[in-house]
Amino acid sequence: MKVTVVTERFEFPVDVDSKEPILEIKKRIHHIVGVPVDCQNLSVYGCELIDGLDLTDYPAITDGMRLLLVIIQEPPRVIHYQPIKFKIIVRFLSRRIDLEVNYSETVGSLKEKIHIMDGKPIGRMNLVLLDDVVVELEDDWKSLHEYGVREMSEICVFMKGIGFLVSCDAAAPRVCVVLQTSSSVLNGTSISLEMKETTRVDEMREIVVERRMLPADDYIFVHKQRIMREDCSLRWHGVKNGDIVYVFKGSVSRHP
Repeated sequence: MKVTVVTERFEFPVDVDSKEPILEIKKRIHHIVGVPVDCQNLSVYGCELIDGLDLTDYPAITDGMRLLLVIIQEPPRVIHYQPIKFKIIVRFLSRRIDLEVNYSETVGSLKEKIHIMDGKPIGRMNLVLLDDVVVELEDDWKSLHEYGVREMSEICVFMKGIGFLVSCDAAAPRVCVVLQTSSSVLNGTSISLEMKETTRVDEMREIVVERRMLPADDYIFVHKQRIMREDCSLRWHGVKNGDIVYVFKGSVSRHP
């Protein structure tokens, strides 16, 4: 027999068997108009046709009957994105650790992880990304992704100290320090250097380059776990005789 399937916008005939299962009719409709079976609601006289039954269960359906088809819109699929995790290298002056983080993690939450593992005070912690350009991770609320941290990025942990200002004078005493370079600078060489306490960090860089102790390049200097400021003297940083100043290749930039 033949029935007519009526939708809100169009109608079409369908040949069916008097004992045909409702589900098979829906499959035929899907083949004709492309509406998925799960999105079909068939009814006659307001009575829904159940998939597990067949036309013999609905004696009111006879040849020429009009079946109402309501097309149910598929609910939007909710996709749950898992945070993408990756490993970074966290480097202290004496050791390094591998740490798993995700792109949405903030600088503040990274400091908390480091505090849990190492016990360093969060308030004094200073993180520096050693990449093509050395970047200080200043904003605790910014994500690692915003700072360009990626798989196997290297982040150095320094501790902020309290600097002190002392007026410079011509008869300033001299100090002898040891410049300890990183593995990327002369393969980790130790260099002894004597200078005035009033020598600024940028002047110290010029001295070591002019004397060919280091090749001409950009460097950052670290004393007692804090980055030394270019425009401040050794005395301002509290450098004493025999102190070690660590040298890394790169320059410190402020992230916008």
